[in-house]
Amino acid sequence: MEEGGVASWRNRAAKLFPGGVNSPVRAYRAVGGDAPIMVRGEGSNVWDADGNRYIDYVGAFGPLILGHADPTVTRAINAAVAAGGPFGATAPGEVRLAEMIRSRMPSIERMRFVNSGTEAAMSALRVARAATGRDLVIKFDGGYHGHADSLLVEAGSGAATLSIPGSAGVAAPVAAQTLVAEYNSVDSVSSLFSSNRSQIAAVIVEPVAANMGVVPPVRDFLSGLRGLCDQNGALLIFDEVITGFRVAPGGAQELFGVRPDMTVLGKIIGGGLPVGAYGGRADLLDLVAPAGNVYQAGTLSGHPVVMAAGEATLAQLGPELYATLEHNGEKLAEGLKSLGYNVARAGSLLTVFFRDRLPVNFREAKRCDVEEFAGFFHRLRAAGVLIPPSQFEAWFVSAAHDDAAIEATLQAAASA
Repeated sequence: MEEGGVASWRNRAAKLFPGGVNSPVRAYRAVGGDAPIMVRGEGSNVWDADGNRYIDYVGAFGPLILGHADPTVTRAINAAVAAGGPFGATAPGEVRLAEMIRSRMPSIERMRFVNSGTEAAMSALRVARAATGRDLVIKFDGGYHGHADSLLVEAGSGAATLSIPGSAGVAAPVAAQTLVAEYNSVDSVSSLFSSNRSQIAAVIVEPVAANMGVVPPVRDFLSGLRGLCDQNGALLIFDEVITGFRVAPGGAQELFGVRPDMTVLGKIIGGGLPVGAYGGRADLLDLVAPAGNVYQAGTLSGHPVVMAAGEATLAQLGPELYATLEHNGEKLAEGLKSLGYNVARAGSLLTVFFRDRLPVNFREAKRCDVEEFAGFFHRLRAAGVLIPPSQFEAWFVSAAHDDAAIEATLQAAASA
């Protein structure tokens, strides 16, 4: 148990960080109550500073597909730390991890490692504007692509949790460069192309929305976006920060058979350490400095320890592990449905929605009963099950969630 326990650490944090946290959703404003202070994780479990154990479905919001403190990943991290670095120079781990990514996502012919999903999405859009000579970008209502200025327009995730439609401090001319369409509506995208002819550089989309809760694409939505981009000379960018290597070995682009021009990655490729990447067609990535004149740099990009964690994670993501993930996700989702809950699932991602039917876009997701969700959240927490503290976040099921953990979760949900 940590010195002073949860209350002591929370009070100290409140004096140091805005709202006492270093990322908004951690503050529990959407559900009320006191946020935890976590000190340890192992497998599917986490412990707070008071020694309370929880079955964890937060999973660091996505990276921990193998669970906490996976032994192989831990050994790789320790070995990389012992080897020194970062070096301010290219290291073998960057090359090996990039080769693993490209072998699983053939659409990524070239890539650049960065330090966050925000940085990756921002950089991909810069490349798109340079490649097309156009300024405008289409995103989707409720889609979250990090906190870069131009993308904080009708965002999901923490912005939705806090009911912030955009962000203070974002200049109006910057926000005006982003057009907002309705997720799962090809017609809404077509309309924007029609009214902004030859001005749109790219469409950026979460192929499975996971920042308004889990909302899978309807049939022909992604292929429809591909067609519209081709017809209008725009680029299609998949934000697979969450879905990459989770919903399928090659991400959502493999699952749905749609090839984007560029892809944004993060989370799993760093094994739980800070990471991002953007990649795609060679001709597009060759616009990036030093090969081209699109400038982007990063002192700690491709950090050897991060690369080692990502490599050790991806190396374990084979057919057996994906079968385990599918089993775990299906068992939990079907069990929750049998208890009367409304559940959306995409592989090992799921959300319990508190409304009469599953949403297909953010407008519908926002009609959920967030007060009912908050009560559900706290009853699960009291029973030793921790889920993300927002109706608009995904639950992350890992390979470490065995049948016993899932059964205990369902027992808690039955009385919640």
